[in-house]
Formats: sequence, C-alpha cells, structure tokens
Amino acid sequence: MDTAPSASPDRSSAPPSTRNRRKVATAAALASAVEWYDYFVFGIAAALVLGDSFFPSGSEAAGVLASFATFAVGFLARPIGGVIAGHLGDRRGRKPMLVLALTVMGLATTGIGLLPSYDSIGIAAPVLLVVLRVLQGVAVGAQWGGAMLMATEYAPEGKRGLYGSLVQLGVPIGVVTANSVFLVAGAVTDERTFGTWGWRIPFFVGVLVLILARYIHTRVEETPEFRAAESELSAVEKAGREQRSPLRMILRHHLGTVLLAGGSFAVNTATFYILVTGVLDYSTRELHMQRTAVLTVTLLVSLTQLALIPAAAALSDRFGRLRVYAAGAVGLLIWAVPMFLLIDTASLVWMAVGTFIGSCFLSIMYGPQAALFAELFTPEMRYTGASLGYQISAILGGGLAPFVMVLLLEATGTSMSVSAYIVGLSVIALVSIRLLARRAAVAEGAAPRATVKEAPEGR
Repeated sequence: MDTAPSASPDRSSAPPSTRNRRKVATAAALASAVEWYDYFVFGIAAALVLGDSFFPSGSEAAGVLASFATFAVGFLARPIGGVIAGHLGDRRGRKPMLVLALTVMGLATTGIGLLPSYDSIGIAAPVLLVVLRVLQGVAVGAQWGGAMLMATEYAPEGKRGLYGSLVQLGVPIGVVTANSVFLVAGAVTDERTFGTWGWRIPFFVGVLVLILARYIHTRVEETPEFRAAESELSAVEKAGREQRSPLRMILRHHLGTVLLAGGSFAVNTATFYILVTGVLDYSTRELHMQRTAVLTVTLLVSLTQLALIPAAAALSDRFGRLRVYAAGAVGLLIWAVPMFLLIDTASLVWMAVGTFIGSCFLSIMYGPQAALFAELFTPEMRYTGASLGYQISAILGGGLAPFVMVLLLEATGTSMSVSAYIVGLSVIALVSIRLLARRAAVAEGAAPRATVKEAPEGR
C-alpha cells in the first residue's frame, strides 16, 4: 500500500490567526512567483538569443536545440533539489529549505545575466551557462515543496486546495513578469543591442529574490503540521529509537505513489513549456511571426490563469481533487490537435484562441495539484514525497518538451507530431489518475470511484 492518510495538525495548540495564515500564504506565493520568474526568463532567452550567444553553429535549428538542451538540464537537476530539500525539510523544517532555495536561485540567475558570451571566453561560456542552469534546477526543485507546504499546512480546514493554489499562481505570475520584462527590454533596445546585452536585463531581477529570502527567514514561522511532526520525532529520539529517513520510507513503501503522481502531471508540464517556450521558437522561426506579438499573447493568456487556477482549486475543495484534476487531463487530450491547427494558421488571433483554451485545461489541473500531492503523504515524509512526484513529472514532461518539439518538427515537418506527443502524455496521465483513485479508495475503504479530497483529518 503506497497511499497513507495524512496526519492531522496538532489540535492541542492554538490554531494560527487569520492574519498569520495570510502572511504565510502571501510569502509562499511570492517565493513561488520570483523563483518561477527566474526560471522562466531562461526559457524565453533560450528560445530567442542563447543559441547565438553561447552555442554558435552553422545551423539555426542546431543552435536552438543546444539552447533547449541546456534548458532541459535544469529539469534534470530538479529532482536533486527535491531529494535534498525534501529530506532536510521533513527533518529540519519547511522554512529553512525555502530560504536556501531562494538564495541559490537569486545568485544563479544574476550570474547568468553577468556571464560573458562564447565570443568573449570561448567554450567556458556554455560550460558556465550549464552549471548555472543546473543550480537553477536544484533551487526550483527545492523551492516548490517548501512553498507549497508552507501554504497548505497553514490552510484552514476545508481550504487546503485554495491555499495551495496561491503557490501555483507563482507560475503564471512568473510567466507574465518574465514576458513583460523581455518586452520592455526589447522595446528600449534595437535588434542588435538586444542580442548583445538587452536580453541580460531580465536576469538582474534575480537580486530581488535575495531580499525575499531574508524576509521569510526573519518574519515567517514554521508550519503547525511540521511542528507537530517534529514533536513526534523528538519523542522517538528520546526513546532511543532510530529516526526513520523520509527518503528511505518513500523509496521502500511509497515509490508507486510517487511515480503515479509524476505520471499524472507530466502532460501538464510538457504542454505548459510547449506553449510558453516551444511555440515561441516555432512561431518566430518557422511561422515568421513577430516576437513581440507572440510574447504579448503569452502574457495575456497567462493573466487569465490568475483567476482560473484558484477557481479550479476551490472546486477541488468541494468536489474532490482527482475529479477536477482528471477533467483537465481529458481536456488536454481532446484539445491537443485543434490547438496546433489554430497555431499553424500563423494568425495572432487564432493562436491566442488555441493557447487560451489549452491554458484553461492546464489551470484546471494545476489548481488542485499542490493539495493533491500534499495529501498523498503524511507530514513526516510529505516534503520528500510531494517534491519527488512533482520533479519526476518535470523531467518526463517539462524539461524535454521544447527539445522534443523541435526534434519532432524537424523529423516530421508537421506540428501534428507535437499534438500526438501531448495526446500520449494525456493517456498516461489519465491511467495514473485512475490508479491513484483506486489506491485512495482502498485506503479509505470506499468504492473504487472515490476521489481524493481533503477531509477533517487532512485527506
């Protein structure tokens, strides 16, 4: 049995005040937003300029592939951050790991902005770029679990999905901010200047992450559920018994749940990065659309997610996590082909329609995902389990998606191959969701069609 009911928070202590809940939720949402901003500016730069600046090649497509491969390296590093921060976060606290993740991300992002190009320092330029991208991946892998648990473990009863969605809002906020800064950088520089140093401006915003890390370190308290779990661990130590490793517990007894969680979410991360990064390259390089116009569409579509994500999360609080989650996966399965047919028209309006509807289905999945993953594991191994599930999906879907998209387009000459890729991941997601529902039903002694939904005891 891989699923386990979530332990309830310590009810013997006074519950957090409404003001404190909101402060923590706001801090977690800001942490997520700035972390994802730093992560996304690399993706946009990879699609627009990094190939020419760090991977000079006679083939434009080869330069883009090298750039996207570096983009993917960050995703391969994310599980490392998830494992390290998950293990320490389950034993030492959510807050310290979140602060550390923000610090590493701020330093790595600023470093990329300062990094000389290939023309200046030769092969050292792409090598250092890969190293800094790996640090970005480790940081974001560590951040998500900490920010998500800070929000969900402070959530009032019956609102875990809604509070978890505040952290999820960091993604569209990061996309909107990253696109906005690139639009401003492009507006104040000409094409040549932008390719030389204008693209570096968005990376210097990473310095602000260090300020937020300091604020969380000094002003935000640890979560009630971790304090309760910490008390139990202290009792174990006092009794002279060996403290169990969260990572060992996950790998021995809950690996199936972790893999199913990753499989259920891979289609979301893949489709998201295809729309945010892959389509940006495809539309400007193959369809010859204007960079500024495509960035503007991405920005406006991402703004709509600010309303859709919390709405989907609130529905999951009422109707069940997996039911809402599955609806989004079905939508992506159905919309994969029409979406690229609209993009292929090279019409800005039809591209906006196609990507907007696709982003609606992404939001339906993304809203309840934080609470769903948190509720799959008990507090003493929740950081590790939820982070691993999320980061596995990032490898299977997000990191490789733009790279796979370019390969598929080069090999087949049609965007329908990209649609088929999304359809395949959607099928994997629906199978994984079905198996998670069966596990939850067995754990709760309910019918197989039961859904995971927060209950008073934390499920």
